[in-house]
Amino acid sequence: MIDDLKKRSLHRARILEGQLRGVTKMIENEDYCVDIITQTLAIQKSLRSLNKLLVENHLRTHVAHMFAEGGEQQDAAVAELLTVYELENRSK
Repeated sequence: MIDDLKKRSLHRARILEGQLRGVTKMIENEDYCVDIITQTLAIQKSLRSLNKLLVENHLRTHVAHMFAEGGEQQDAAVAELLTVYELENRSK
């Protein structure tokens, strides 16, 4: 991984861990449902942010290398990115 993207991804993952622990406590405490939902929506936003960093790293490293190789490697990179795109669109 690119050092800066790795650092930022780990930071985002740690924030997500804390957010999820907070939601667990909210459920245990039987907090107001809308407050819990607000937190889970914030977690989803944080996950999207983490995914963006991971995709950026993948594009700058693996995909760039696969495109430089050309041929089947380039085709594999395109197929991989289309799969990620389809997964993202299924979750909406």
